[in-house]
Order: sequence, then structure tokens, then C-alpha cells
Amino acid sequence: MKKSYNPPYAHTPPYLSNSPHHNHRPRCSVDHLRRRNYPPVPRPNFIIQLRSSTAINETDVKNLALKLGLCPENVSVSSKDRASLYIGQWVDALKGMVTLWESRLNGVHELSPKLVANVVVPSDSDELEERLRVLFIEHVKGLMEGELMKKWQRKIDEKRDEIDRVSALLKNKNNLYKWTELVERKNGLIRERDLIVKRLREFKIALRCIFRCLGNEAEDYQDYQDSCEEDMDLFPFLGNLPNWERIHALISRECRRLEAGLPIYVYRQDILRRIHGEQIMVLIGETGSGKSTQLVQFLADSGIAADQSIVCTQPRKIAAISLAHRVKEECSGCYEDNSVIFCPTYSSAHQFDSKVIYMTDHCLLQHYMNDKNLSGISCIIVDEAHERSLNTDLLLALVKDLLCRRFDLRLVIMSATADANQLSEYFFGCGIFCVEGRNFPVDVRYAPYDTEGASGSAIVASYAFDVVRMAVEVHRTENEGTILAFLTSKTEVEWACEKFEHHSAVALPLHGKLSFEEQFRVFQNYSGKRKVIFATNVAETSLTIPGVKFVIDSGMVKESHFEPGTGMNVLRVCRISQSSANQRAGRAGRTEPGRCYRLYSKCDFEMMPPNQEPEIHRVHLGIAVLRILALGIKNVQGFDFVDAPSAKAIDMAIRNLVQLGAIKLSSGVFELTEDGQCLIKLGIEPRLGKLILSCFDHRLRREGLVLAALMANASSVFCRVGSNDDKHKADRLKVQFCHSNGDLFTLLSVYKEWESLPRDERNKWCWENSINAKSMRRCEDTVKELETCLEKELTAIIPSYWLWNPHKYTEHDKCLKKVILSALGENVARYSGYDKLGYEVLLTGQHVQLHPSCSLLIFGQKPSWVVFGELLSYTNQYLVCVTAFDFESLSTLDPPPLFDVSKMEGRMLQVRVMTGFGSTLLKRFCGKFNNRVLSLVSHIRTSCMDERIGVEVNVDLNEILLFATSKDMEKVVGLVNDALEYEKKWLYNECAEKCLYHGASVSPCVALFGAGAEIKHLELEKRFLTVDVFYSNASFVDDKELLIFLEKNASGSICAVHKFPGIGQQNDDKEKWGSVTFLTPDAAEKAIELKEVEFRGSLLKVLPSRTTFGSDHKMYSFPAVKAKVYWPRRQSKGLAFVKCGINDVDFMIKDFFNLEIGGKHVRCESSRKSEDSIVINGLDKQVSEDEILDVLRKATRRRILDFFMLRGDAVEDQPCDTCEEALLREISRFMPKRNSHTNYCRVQVFPPESKDAFTRASITFDGRLHLEAANALEQLEGKVLPGCLPWQKIKCQQLFHSSISCPAPIYSVIQEQLDTLLGRFNRLKGAECKLERNDNGSYRVRISANATKTVADLRRPVEELTRGRTIDDASLTPTVLQHLFSRDGINLKKTLQRETRTYILFDRQTHNVRIFGSPDNVAVAQQKLIRCLHTYHESKKLEIHLRGGNLPPDLMKEVVKKFGPNLHGLKKKVPGAEFTLNTRRHVISIQGDKELKQQVEERVYEIAQMSDVSAEKPDGEAVCPICLCDIEEGYLLEACAHSFCRSCLVDQCESAIRNLDSFPICCAREGCGTPILLTDLRSLLSGEKLEELFRASLGAYVASSGGTYRFCPSPDCPSIYRVADPGKTGEPFFCGACYAETCTRCHLEIHPQLSCEKYQEYKEDPDASLKEWRKGKQHVKNCPVCGFTIEKTEGCNHLECRCGRHICWVCLDYFCSSEDCYSHLQAVHESFV
Repeated sequence: MKKSYNPPYAHTPPYLSNSPHHNHRPRCSVDHLRRRNYPPVPRPNFIIQLRSSTAINETDVKNLALKLGLCPENVSVSSKDRASLYIGQWVDALKGMVTLWESRLNGVHELSPKLVANVVVPSDSDELEERLRVLFIEHVKGLMEGELMKKWQRKIDEKRDEIDRVSALLKNKNNLYKWTELVERKNGLIRERDLIVKRLREFKIALRCIFRCLGNEAEDYQDYQDSCEEDMDLFPFLGNLPNWERIHALISRECRRLEAGLPIYVYRQDILRRIHGEQIMVLIGETGSGKSTQLVQFLADSGIAADQSIVCTQPRKIAAISLAHRVKEECSGCYEDNSVIFCPTYSSAHQFDSKVIYMTDHCLLQHYMNDKNLSGISCIIVDEAHERSLNTDLLLALVKDLLCRRFDLRLVIMSATADANQLSEYFFGCGIFCVEGRNFPVDVRYAPYDTEGASGSAIVASYAFDVVRMAVEVHRTENEGTILAFLTSKTEVEWACEKFEHHSAVALPLHGKLSFEEQFRVFQNYSGKRKVIFATNVAETSLTIPGVKFVIDSGMVKESHFEPGTGMNVLRVCRISQSSANQRAGRAGRTEPGRCYRLYSKCDFEMMPPNQEPEIHRVHLGIAVLRILALGIKNVQGFDFVDAPSAKAIDMAIRNLVQLGAIKLSSGVFELTEDGQCLIKLGIEPRLGKLILSCFDHRLRREGLVLAALMANASSVFCRVGSNDDKHKADRLKVQFCHSNGDLFTLLSVYKEWESLPRDERNKWCWENSINAKSMRRCEDTVKELETCLEKELTAIIPSYWLWNPHKYTEHDKCLKKVILSALGENVARYSGYDKLGYEVLLTGQHVQLHPSCSLLIFGQKPSWVVFGELLSYTNQYLVCVTAFDFESLSTLDPPPLFDVSKMEGRMLQVRVMTGFGSTLLKRFCGKFNNRVLSLVSHIRTSCMDERIGVEVNVDLNEILLFATSKDMEKVVGLVNDALEYEKKWLYNECAEKCLYHGASVSPCVALFGAGAEIKHLELEKRFLTVDVFYSNASFVDDKELLIFLEKNASGSICAVHKFPGIGQQNDDKEKWGSVTFLTPDAAEKAIELKEVEFRGSLLKVLPSRTTFGSDHKMYSFPAVKAKVYWPRRQSKGLAFVKCGINDVDFMIKDFFNLEIGGKHVRCESSRKSEDSIVINGLDKQVSEDEILDVLRKATRRRILDFFMLRGDAVEDQPCDTCEEALLREISRFMPKRNSHTNYCRVQVFPPESKDAFTRASITFDGRLHLEAANALEQLEGKVLPGCLPWQKIKCQQLFHSSISCPAPIYSVIQEQLDTLLGRFNRLKGAECKLERNDNGSYRVRISANATKTVADLRRPVEELTRGRTIDDASLTPTVLQHLFSRDGINLKKTLQRETRTYILFDRQTHNVRIFGSPDNVAVAQQKLIRCLHTYHESKKLEIHLRGGNLPPDLMKEVVKKFGPNLHGLKKKVPGAEFTLNTRRHVISIQGDKELKQQVEERVYEIAQMSDVSAEKPDGEAVCPICLCDIEEGYLLEACAHSFCRSCLVDQCESAIRNLDSFPICCAREGCGTPILLTDLRSLLSGEKLEELFRASLGAYVASSGGTYRFCPSPDCPSIYRVADPGKTGEPFFCGACYAETCTRCHLEIHPQLSCEKYQEYKEDPDASLKEWRKGKQHVKNCPVCGFTIEKTEGCNHLECRCGRHICWVCLDYFCSSEDCYSHLQAVHESFV
């Protein structure tokens, strides 16, 4: 019994109740009437087969049947995508089919049902067809009238409403910018609305076509069947027997097309009409328009192909594969199963039996070579024509000729940005059809960076820095949206990702060498973070990344160019085309309006070429010319190219083909040789084909195929990506594969090992060895393709075994090297002998380096002869894919090479090593930026007429390497020695100009402190030693040449040079070259005679210098307070003017009535010349402006706008030096007595201009003495300087200033703390703090206050913040700190700064390290820096070098081979140590002690001895001549290049400080005795110790002068004076330090009008002069009490002594009072007189 059936729908479909088929089979209560009686059979009567594109599960099928109310007798799953329902009765089968299709159309499932009837009744099939026809018609009707249409109509209405709103806004008043924005928005909305309308129309046309195919004639459906006459039949292939699965697939595809909204969908009928009516069409559509996937389907649907194929070509194989899969997926069910295929390789047996075929243009070219009619093809679509690949251009040229022979053939040329007019003209003026894109508006902004003079770094170019900077700026300022930045290479992309750091963004790389998983990361979402994608031009056209809103276009691209002039393939970075720029900009408008930042100007854009240069102009034309010749075309120059290449490029290709033996000249015509015929059949690049064919001759067939495949993928086999550690690891892993014969042998060994592994282990092996598994599989595919091609086209069988063994040198190695040489015979290079020059390309003569990834660099010795694959040009040029070969192999080349080999031997450069130099001498020999050595090299090259000569200076090894031919070497050595001798002389003469004491800015007494720590000259007469040099062309003068000129004209030696930096100079100093110090003042005076002298075409001027740059010219490290003083230089005329408001004049005159100023009454009246001014008469001429203003402001409440005092002519100014010294004398009385060589105050008087009314001066005090400074200024107020007139009274400004500079890097890390500090200061009353930015990027904090104490207090915390924290750690010796100047040290410093947000500064002179930032960050940075420096220092000390000396060249590879890439084997043999192998430097770094290093050295040199018995260990440690122990923290003296312990040299200097007889300080090495130079002393000693040494040397100099010089007699005064010559009168000495006055002959106080002898006598007996005066005088006696001399001139005999006693002059009796004395006179002497 059949179970009751309850349909799962809410209502019964109309076709089930009204169908006439149901009328003649009415329902009945008798069950058997609904069934037919069939004879019993062992199999089911009906089977409903279910097919799916995904896997089918039996349980799911049963559940579906139950859900739909189906009751099959059985359910079975025959395969993963097929299932069957077994049904016994027709009614059940009919219901099952209808129900399944109905539910499929409603989206319940994805199964396609098909009925298989084992019992055939004709009426059954008719009934089923009619039921399904009704079902599909109702479904189509539902699509055309149902919710789908309503949804799209709502979108149209929404767009229309939005247009109305924008139109209303346009009627309002708007500015021009707003109006333009609204108009653009309205136009965009109209375009969007029109596109939706057109899409709906196209969708309805497609459904009407399906209606016609369904063939229903019912009147209810007539409306849907009617169509316009213009509408085409889009699906003529459906016919009258509908395929329900196909119809469903077509309907589903149309629905997907409507939703996707691809622009090309709107133009489907227009395109089909054009193609049906025209043989050729150029179709231009932007990337993303759908042309690559949709057009082939349009043509296949339209039936244009008939029974032939539609071929769509792609430039790249990967694109053809992905498009074929995409199209096959989209039209699944629309055609037969094999209707869409991809043709991977060419085969002459291939048949065109598929509807749509995707292939590369190269593959179609090969078919053309076999079948010049391209039989079986009805339509050719050439896609991506804008790329203009070589194969594309050649294919277009050949198809053009074919179109004239095959009129039934159609050609469609598709492109995104190609020059359509050029293609149209080339193809007989064919039509052009443009498909508008769906791009949103993109705001293009030109933001060029000023990179003039910028060279970037050794890793990336300057534009890469600009891209990262712009990415940071966009991320900081713009709203959300992905940023896509275009760079040129994998290196730049990875560098940019590393440099871009922001917590709210994630930087992602995108380039062609990433794995699929890594590329997929750019499509993922990162919650809360913006994606910043740095990509190569792979993101320009190949794929579309959703969400991109901002594009940063560097305007650069890396392209390969073949240069016919040199015959080289050069990969270089160049400007993109305008079409590429537009493509990049369009990436920002795919899903919403975007913005494109172009890092170049609009002018640069307009100068770009309109389109990308065709590849035919950029590549070698070998294969193209070979194909043209194979077609029987004799005149290649006359071939009808789309863009004809240059004749030179064609000639070069022909020459190369002749060299390869592919063609030969016969009777003046080039013909293909047998090898040429084979190359044509292979269809690959001729050099690779030659490689394969030549290997056949040596029985190395498999090796040849693999070599060809590897050579085509050479750059991507090894993975070197990720962090620096990852890259170093990859380098170490690569060493094990590196072959001494070069890159191709290395790749061959990699492939051989990879191929020998089981397939399931290959990926793991690749991962473990940093091999690109994708590239290896690509190579394997290429090998298989070549195997198939060789087998089918040349009947050649390739064996599966290898003859070549990478681990054993055999005859096969020689054969392979010869084969490679024969294939690349034009790319031969020879080692020049000079690493900087690298290899000389014999064909062009240019010198090129090996690429850093070259396998040959792993070995310690470079081969003399190499052959290379191509020339890569980036910031430098490199040889890539390099193979070493034997010189003898050149003679086997046939035809012979195009260069003369015999002339090459004499061009080899020799090398000579010069040693025994100090690092400072070498640095000075090199000059800044190596300018001096470059100038010397240029001179040597000109003299020897050889541009290859080189001079290389290695400061670390203290050596100079000379490279020259044998005939020029001696001349080069002589010229270099001459330059060194001159540098030595300047180094030996170098002195520091040291002040004996500090004080005013007047010219102090100075000493020249030089080699041996000796005083070379003592200048006490204050004559100048330093001159300022002005040169009108200062930026371009040769410094050395200028100094030689000065020495020659001054007839004296230069001992110090200070070159001005040229940054931040005043306008008057723009031409200032620098300052020069001479050994004698006479030479300096002679030098200033050079006034307005012409030197090298410009004016030279020399003037005395007022500053001594060689001294310790810094003020002090404590807070400084500045005060300003001034005094008049024009006397007042007693007349002043007050400016005020016009209405205030009368009121103010009343206020000023009877006013007293300065003790005098003044008269006030209105000015006759100006209505708003008041004239004040009768002023005291000595009253200042400030005093007058103070009285006036107190007298009135009205506002005084301006005040001016009338003054007379200027008086003669006192010299600035005199004024400075006078001011200092006045101030010094109030300063504490301390060592005079320390600064407490600095005075600077500014020379006044002629129009100035005042002379102004600046006084800078030690901020700690703010009370003394305030007292001094108070006393200075109103003073008159000596030599000035009484009215020239000093006035002190009541506002005090101080300023602190802060470099930009320091400010960036202390900004937060500084802002907080300044904010707190500005809240204080009477104080003001300002932060200003200087032109050079630095910052300055200006502090102003009305009290010196306030300024000092405010300055102190700011200065502490800007001074940073000085690291005081005894373990950080100068040797350890010197690592901060190495490349690794600089990287370490940058890393720490980035991690801790601090700034680290190292002073080379003082050996101080300061860290700036917040206290917490500084503490962390200090700990990390100390730890990292010690770690690095230990690792530097423990290094083992694996090349150089007598070591075997393959030592590093042998070490890796024995111990592994990570040296795990070595770690087992030497436990307790950590090792790191640096493959670039060939060094093993060891973390451990010296004993571990010795153990490792023994293991390594055991391997070296096994490879080369002549290998020797390096010498041991050197011995210090002072302590006679192994040198620790060695130091190399500059003068003699002898090594000492640094600490021993410091002890020697400290000993000299204690013992004055130790000068000069000389080298302690036996037999040397060379004075230690000043540069050594500066490196060895701190600033304080160097000052102590100078003072000791000064004492020794004075002591050894034989009495010529003496120190000032004041205690601790450092001033020195010259003793008067014997027999001459002593001159007075006025000490500028303590202001004592001393006689230079007797060294006592100055004694005017007395001789030294007389003063000495009186000094010994103070009463001697009194005794002599008393002689013969009766009125002079001595006091009987105190002995004081008393004199009686007149009066009574009573005298009072100074001791208080009253004395009787007659008897010399004394009394206590005058009364007693007078009583005595009266009583004893009876008289007062």
C-alpha cells in the first residue's frame, strides 16, 4: 500500500490541480486505480538520480526525502557526488521529480534530479516534460514579477530620491567647492541609477529568451514571451528539447550576474551585435569590469563558435588556469562537462574540441607554428593586451595575416588601459568598444617629497622612505579604510613592513614570492586595526583587495630591459606609465569613494609615457626572430610588428642566434639549422633550448631539462623572507647546498635532493631548509612539460636517473660548465682583482658585482672567469645566475666569442697592502664622506690613465689596499705615500688652543697644547693665533688645497682647523669657510694679509678671529642666567616726545603741568607737527628714557602709545674688549673668590651700528650665584665705565633671560615631561616660558623672569631633563663604548630607542653615554644597553674567521657540512658555548670564554687541515710594551701604530701629571720614543684629565723655561707672565684672572716711581726710609711707649702719640691724659712751649 502523501507546501501549486494531465487521471479511493500493473522485475521501475557539485551523504538524502514527503523504496549513494532514489510507481516518480525540482528552484537543496525509467511508456515522458515546463515557467514568472524585481525597483527609487535631495541642495547658495562636490555626487548617482536600470533590462531579456526556449503558447505567458525586435536570442543552443538542469543553471547564472553587477553585463547585447557584425574588435574595460570571465560565456551562449572553439589567451599561465577554473565554476551545468578547459602546454596532437579554451599566448603561438590556419578555432580573444608582452605582440601580428585568409575567424582584443587607437589602426581601423567601469570617484592628490640629494640607504631607495612616511601620515590623519602602498620589490615591501609601526594598524606584505597562505592575509580582517598593505605591482591588475580606500603611489616600478647596445638584460627601477598610475589610483575606488596620494608632481605625471612600453622594446628578441625566420620570412626588419623594435635589437637577436647555432647565413639569407628547428618545436627561450640540446650531446639529458627549468625560476627557489633572524637562518641553511661552480650547480643540487624525497616529505623538507616549495613544484611541472614536448615533438626520451653528482667532482661537471658557457657565451665576465669593481663584462667593459645571493660568495675565493644569466640593475648592478668556468673552455666555443681573450691577461689588477697607520690618520686621509681619498683616486686615475685603479682604506684593520696593474703599482704607491706624509705632518702639528684662565670674552692668554702633551707655544701678548677664513665659494672649495695655500702664504705651519658646518649661520657668515690656528702669531699676522685675494676663481679673505675654538670654550654645565645692560652713546638734548590719542593730548598736558623729572621742572606743550603728540622741554640731559617714562606714567592715567627722546650725535665708542674688561672688573668685586680658570661670569659687548643710540652688552652668570649676580647688577646700575662721559650711565634691564636648546630627537622623547614642566612654570607669577622650534628642526626653551633666582630655579629642572642621564658604569670602558659606532652598535642603539622610547647619545671625546626620556624608560634603556654592549663586546672578542690567510676557500661549507647549518654538532663537541654563523662575514661568533674559543678553533682548523694541509692558525695575542702582558682593551698609537693596553697609556699620562719631568710623553716601546699625539690624548683621557694634563704640562713648561716665565704670585692663579729681561726695567703685569698687579722684574707689587732695588730694600726693612729721613732732624723723636716716630713742627711741648699716650717733648716722659702732661710741663719745665 502506498503511504499517504502530504505535500510540504502551504498550498497546492496550480499546475498540480489544473493540469489537464491530472484531469484524465482523477484521484480515486481505490488505490489500484492510481497504479499500473507492471510485471514483477528484479530491479526498480524508476530511479531518480541526484547529482551535486559537493559531497553527498546518504543520511542527508534520506532526511531530504522525508522532508519533501518522498517515500523511495531504497536510497543509495554510488559515489561522493551521486545518489539514487529507487521508486516502483510512476505516480511517485512523477511527484518525486516535480517536488525535487520545485524545492531545488526554491533553494531548499543543491541536488539536480534526473529520471531513469526502466519501464518506458511514451506518455510518461510527455507528462513529466509538461509538468516541469509549467514549473519552470512559473519560476521564471516569479523572478520577473516577484520579490527580486521589487528589491531592485526599490534600489532605483532610493537612487532617484537621493538624486532629488542632491538637486534640492544644488538650488541653495553654495560656495564653488561645495557646488562642484554636489554636481559630481549627482552625476555619480545618475550613473548608478542608469546602470541598475540597464542591468534589470538585460536580466529581463535573458529571461524572455528562456521563455521562448520553454515553448509555452498559453495566453497567460504571452506577455513574457514578447520581446523587442532589437533583442538578440542569447541562448540559441537550447533548442526545442529543453535540458532542465541546463535551464536551471542558466537562470541561476543570470541571477548571480544581476547581483554581481559586473559592468560588462550591461553591454552584453551591444558587444554580441558588434562581434557578429565585425570580424575584429578592440574591447577596453577597466580591471574588475568582468571582461576576462564573462565575454567568453557571452560568445559561447550566443552560438558564435558553432562547432569550433573560442580561445582566450593570457600572458601568464597562472592567470589562464585561474580564469578557466573560475569560468568553469560560473557556468557549471550550462554546457557539457568539457566545454571549458585550460590548455597548459603545446602539443602538435592537440584537438580543439572544447567550447571555451584558456591558454597562454605562447601556447597559441606554438599551435600557429604547427597549423598556420589555426583550424578548429572560430574566435580568438587576446586578453590583457595592455601588458604588450612579446608573445602577445607576435601573436597579434600573425593573427592579422591569418584574418585575411580566414574570414570566418573573429578576433577580440581586450585590455584595461591599452592604446586602443593604435591597435585599431593596426587592425585595419577596426571598431573600439569601451566598457565603463564601476569605480567610485577617487580624489587624486599630488604630494611629492623633496628627495633631492637623498640616496636612501644601502637597502632601499629614497622613495621607499617617502612611502612609509606617507603611510604613517595617512594612518594618523585619515578615517578608517585599508591603505595600499605600491613599491617595486620584495626587499622594499618587507623593509616597509618592518619600518611601519603603529599599535592600531597591521602592516602586511604582498608580492609574487609569497605563499598562497601569506598572500591570503591581505584579504583577512583584523579587528580594531587598519590594514596597511605594502605591495609590488602584483596588486595593480592581478587581483582586487576589498576595502582599499587609500592608495599611495610611489610612481616607480621594476622592469626588465634588454639593452641592444650592451647585449645585456638589465632589471631596473623606473617610472610607471600614466595608464599604470591610473590603474593604481582606481584601486582606491572599487567599493567606495577613495583617495590616491601620488608621491610625485602633476608635471611628473604628465611627463610619464601614456602606456606601458611594449615588451618587444624591452626584451631580447631571440625567440621572436627565430619564429619569424621559421615562418619563412627572410626579412625580419620588414615584418609587420604592432610596435616595431629597433634595428639594433633585431641585429643583436640574430647575432645571438648565430652564436647559439640556431641559424646560419646561407647565400646572404639566414636559415634555421637543425638545432634551430628543434628550438622552434620546443618553443622556449633559445638559450634554455640550447642548454637542453647541448646536454643531449653529453648524455646529460635529465640534467639539461632540470637546468633549463631552474634557470627560468632561479630567483625564487631560496626563501629569504621575514625578520633579520629568519633571513640569517635562511643564509645558513643555503650554505649546505652551495656549489663551488656557481648558482646553477647549487640549484641543481637542491632539485636533485628534493626530487629524491617521497612526495609527502617534500614540503616539510622545503620548510626545514628555507626552500620555496611552490617554486620547486613549478620547476617540476616545467620539467614534465619539457619531457612531454621532447617526447612528442623530438621523439626524445628523458631518463629518470642522474649522472651528475653534486658531492663529487667528475667529468660531468666540466661538461655542464661547457654547456652553460655555450648557452650564455655572450655573458662572460672576468674578475678584475678589485672587490669594489667586481667583475668586468667582456662584451661591454663595464664592471659589475656578484649579487649578494650568489653561491660563489660562500667561498673564500672568487673565480677568475664566470658566465652569468642576466644583469640586474637596482641601486647597483649585479650579475645573477652566475657559473664559474675554466679559461680553457673559451677556446671550445663555436663560433668563437665576440671579444678578444688574449688582451685580458694584462688588464688584471694587482693588490698591495700598506700597514702601520693609526685610525685617525686613515680617517683624515679619507676625509669627510671619503672626499679626500676619492679626490686622490681621481688624480691617480688621470695620471695613470686607468679608471679601474682603486685605493681602499680599512680603518678597523689599519691598512690601505692599493689596486692597480703591475706597470702602474709603483707610481700609485708613491702618490699615496705623498698624501699620507702631508696628513701625518698636520696630525703631528695638531695643537689645542687652551686658555690659561677663563673670564671675560676679551682675548685671553693662550697656550698651544700639542704632541707629547707639550706646550708648543705660549702666547702672553694676546696676539692672535687663529684666523677666520672667508671664501665666496666655500661649499665647493678643496679643503686640503686651501690649507696648503694658506701655509705657503703664511710661511708657517697650521696646527688646528675648524671647518664651519654651514648650518644655522647668520647672513654675514654665509661665506665663512672656517677658522685656522697657526703655530706662531707671526704666521697668523702674515696670513691676514690675504685680503680679497683670488683663489681658484673666487675671492679669499682672512681676518683675525675673536674666538678660540680649540679651547674648552663651553660655559658650564650648571644653569646660566643672562642679563642685558646698556649705556647711551648719544647725549640727550633735553627734549622728548610723547605720542597718545588725539583726544588725550589736552588732558595729559594738564596732568604733566608743573611736573618734576630728575630734580628739574619740565614744560609740556602740544606738538605743532603732529596732533597726537606732546613735546616735553627742559629735561635733565642725564635722565634716561626709563626714568622719564616712569614719572610720566605715574602722573597720568591716560595711555601713552609711544615715547621718544631726542639725542645728539654719537660720541666715539670705546673698544669692545676694553668695555668687556671694565664691566668684568666691576662685577668681579661681588663674585666669590675661586679658581680663576673656572667661569662665574661671561661678558659680551656688541659693536653698535652707527645709528644706534645705545651700546648694549650681555652678561651671563653662573646661575648658582644668582644672589651675587643680583647684587652686582644693582651696584652696576648708574655706573659710568672708565673712559666714558658722565652721562653715559649704565642701565640694567629688569627682565632676566635664559635659554636651553634641545635637539629634535631628544625633544621627541621628553615632549610629554617638558610640556608638563613648562605648563607648571607658566602658572608662576613674574615668569614666562616659551618653547620655540628652530629652522633646523631643533627646539629652544626660553625662560624670562624679573629675578635672577627665579630664572635659575626654573632653568635647573629643564636643563636636567634636556641633559639626560649619564651612564656611570665602570664596566663600560672606552673599548666597549666604541662598539656604538659600529654598524651593529648603531642598529642596537636604534632598536633600544624604538623599544624603550628613549634617545641615546654617545660623546666620542668624553666617552659619556647619555640617555634621554622619562625616568622609567631611561632606567630600562640603561639596563638593556649595558647588558647588550657587554654581550656584543664578548661576542666580538670571540670570533673565528673562516676565510683569509691560508684558509681553504670552502672552509665555511665544510664546517656547515660537518656540524650542520646551526652548528648543533659543534655545540655537542664544545658544550657550554653558544655559536652563531654569519655567512656574509664568514665568521663564527662564540658566547663563552677564551678557553671555549680555543676549543672551537681546534675543531675548525682540524677541518681546514683536512681540506688544505697549508692552512695555519692565526697569530696569538700581542704583548703590551709597558706591562709586558697580553694586551687587554688595546689601543693603537697614531704616530707609530704600536699597540698598548689602554689602561697602561692612561697610567703613563697620570704619572706625567704627578711628575713634571715626564714631558714630553712618548711611546714606551723600545727604540721608538715617538711623541704621543694630541688625538691619542683626547681618545685616552676624559676632558677633566686632559685639563689636568695641560696644567701639569704648563707647570713643566714654566719650570723648564729657565726663569723666562712665571706664574702669577696670587695663590692658585693660573695666569703666567714673561719675566723682564736682565738689565731692563720691569713692566707692570695686570693679571686678567685675579686682577693683581705685579712687577715683571722683581715679581712684587707694582711700585711706580721706585726702582725695583729700592722697593726691595724697603720691602725688607719698612723703616729704612724713615730712618734716612730722620737723619739731622731735631724735631723728630720716637715715642717712649710704642716707638712710633713723632714729629714736632710747631706749638707746645705736649704731643699725643697714636698709641694714646701724652708725651712731654722735652723729657719724653709720658702720661695718661693731657691734664697730667700739662701739669708736668708747668711743674717741671715751668713752660708749655
